[in-house]
Amino acid sequence: MMSYENINLKEATIIDVREPGEFAMGCVEGSTNIPLGQVPLKVEEFKNMKKPLVLCCASGNRSGQAVQFLAANGVEDIYNGGGWHEVVSKM
Repeated sequence: MMSYENINLKEATIIDVREPGEFAMGCVEGSTNIPLGQVPLKVEEFKNMKKPLVLCCASGNRSGQAVQFLAANGVEDIYNGGGWHEVVSKM
């Protein structure tokens, strides 16, 4: 999986795959919440989003699963940003 170190996060679409309750307690400003369980239902939506896509969660585990699934289903220019705090720190 490619690193997102060279991505301009201000121009990326940030997707947070945590549960809505977690997302409500803090998130990357401007990010969209799509819980991991809903990711398989939204593959076409992901394909149509403005790229690059950077996914995050609490630790990087769930976003990693989502990135692997979406990449295997034809979503391109997608990266695992890790924990949402990491993404915020790099913006």
